[in-house]
Amino acid sequence: MNNRYKNISVNKPIFQDIEKAASVLNGNLFPTPLIRSDVIDIITQKKVWFKPECIQKSGSFKYRGAFNRLANLSGADKLKGVVATSSGNHAQGIARAAKELNISSHIVMPTDAPVVKIKGVKRYNGKIYFYNRHTESREEIAKQLSRKYGYIYVPSYDDPYVIAGQGTVGLEIAKSGIHFDGLITCLGGGGLCAGISLAMQELSPKTKIYGAEPYLYNDHQLSLLSNKRKAVLTTNNTICDALMTPKPGNLTWPINKKSLANVFTVTDNECLYSMAIFKKETGLQLEPGGSVALASLLKGDMSKYTNIKTICVILSGGNVDNSVACSADETLAL
Repeated sequence: MNNRYKNISVNKPIFQDIEKAASVLNGNLFPTPLIRSDVIDIITQKKVWFKPECIQKSGSFKYRGAFNRLANLSGADKLKGVVATSSGNHAQGIARAAKELNISSHIVMPTDAPVVKIKGVKRYNGKIYFYNRHTESREEIAKQLSRKYGYIYVPSYDDPYVIAGQGTVGLEIAKSGIHFDGLITCLGGGGLCAGISLAMQELSPKTKIYGAEPYLYNDHQLSLLSNKRKAVLTTNNTICDALMTPKPGNLTWPINKKSLANVFTVTDNECLYSMAIFKKETGLQLEPGGSVALASLLKGDMSKYTNIKTICVILSGGNVDNSVACSADETLAL
């Protein structure tokens, strides 16, 4: 598939690329604030700050990488349009950024994608091509569209511009003036973690980075334990649709294997509970995949790290169907 790079380290992002991404995003991005909850501090016995990317444009951090990638396309490639594969958040990020940059967007989405994410793509004028995730290959469909129409393929995580864009989350955290002993982020393909890692290694190298992922999709945990990229062999579903990636990325894994202090896993029910707690305490709605870092913290994964007292928790997205949001509310009988 067509994939063009310019003005970036040869296929391998570095900290300076994140600074460039911040300049590209300046004026287009909503720098998300750091917020707190006294109740969650009491529950966890930590001082916790939250980075709510659930209130970012398109409802997740994915807009950052998507806009940076599309803005750096050549004029000729912008005219061709772009194609991406995603269950929803990358899809919406691409569609939103493409609309803002006057680029046509074509999204390959599974038939069981959350309705709210499908509507989001359509709202930003993205054209959707549905596929069956159990019987069809979304990558092959995207390749066919790219070959037939010349669309530029935009990966959801294994792309230096995408990683650099996601790294602006870490840039904002590191420049917040708050010293963090630890940081917990979700893990899907690893693009967000990789970008944050590059930023924190440069600006806050003493901050320990931890990952959280659905227990059925614990590819990063398995990879960290074996010191090599490992894939999960599962077709099981999880309500964390945004994190159903079977294997760490080629570009993201070399960065994350060096930065991750540990990787934790959470269940769907633990995600629902964390969504309910956060909504009750802040009024903000998370999606299951966007809550895994909080779910890990709430179930006590950080309790044994007594030296980690001040923590930043990344809340990566808030695009959730009403039925799932209601299921979360019911865990607290809200």
